[in-house]
Amino acid sequence: MATRLPPVHALSAFEAAARHASFAVAAEELCITPSALSHRIRLLEEHLCERVFVREGRSVTLTEFGRRYLDVVRTALRTLSDFPLPHKAMQKQLRVKVTLPPTFARYMFMPRLASFTALHPDIEIEIFLFVPLYDLSLSESDVEIRFGAGEYPNLVTEKLFVEPSFAVASPAYLNTIPAIQHPADLQHAKLLRSALEPWQPWFEVAGLEWPEPTTGLRVDDLGLLLEAVKHGHGIGLTRQHFAQEMIERGDVVRLFDTQLATPPHAYYLVHEAQAIIRPEVQLFINWMRQTYQSPV
Repeated sequence: MATRLPPVHALSAFEAAARHASFAVAAEELCITPSALSHRIRLLEEHLCERVFVREGRSVTLTEFGRRYLDVVRTALRTLSDFPLPHKAMQKQLRVKVTLPPTFARYMFMPRLASFTALHPDIEIEIFLFVPLYDLSLSESDVEIRFGAGEYPNLVTEKLFVEPSFAVASPAYLNTIPAIQHPADLQHAKLLRSALEPWQPWFEVAGLEWPEPTTGLRVDDLGLLLEAVKHGHGIGLTRQHFAQEMIERGDVVRLFDTQLATPPHAYYLVHEAQAIIRPEVQLFINWMRQTYQSPV
């Protein structure tokens, strides 16, 4: 009598979901929708007459049966994938997954990426975006650039560089308020707030004993913060790399000579602590150091 085996695509879905502890991430890896992946898991569970996952909101964890079955599935899939196929030349694609804050990706990474691909055309780069100070998972990436205080336990953390922060405004907005000639004149202005660029450290450098603003438009994306300044919503803090083109075009103007030399947040290169790093990932890390830690 023929033995009915579970579908291989259901086994692959199970292994990927268990490895990532996420149906969404596993679905992306397999290039299917999360609902299609869930259907494959249900198909496997119906075949086994056992639950392999406990679903809690968006997170999934293996059942005791699922943990034991995973070892069997991985062995079977490894046996199939390792079997030599003499008529099929398999070339493994070198790939580096990097997660970046949106503003860094737009203003600082994309303009420089061509130099890496020119040096290493055989390495593919996959870019993911995340919101600074909120998303702190390295599960999908080989390397991250994080914008924050640099306190990431159990991770290799290396500061890329520090840029001073300074105040900018649009000429159109400045025409709507009393003249801004000294930092204290900011009392007449709307100050745009951001957890990424707090005002209070800048106030101290400017000699103002003011608390952090608690009202007004808040934007927790540095690029969007600049857009808010450009469109006249108020005065905000920024950095030279991000604002340079807008300043040159006259979209925004720098206010005062006052600047905060060492803002509380900076850009850090972050990755898991590993005894052995894949060669393509190490090449990418070395390129990031050379590109961003050199004088600019």
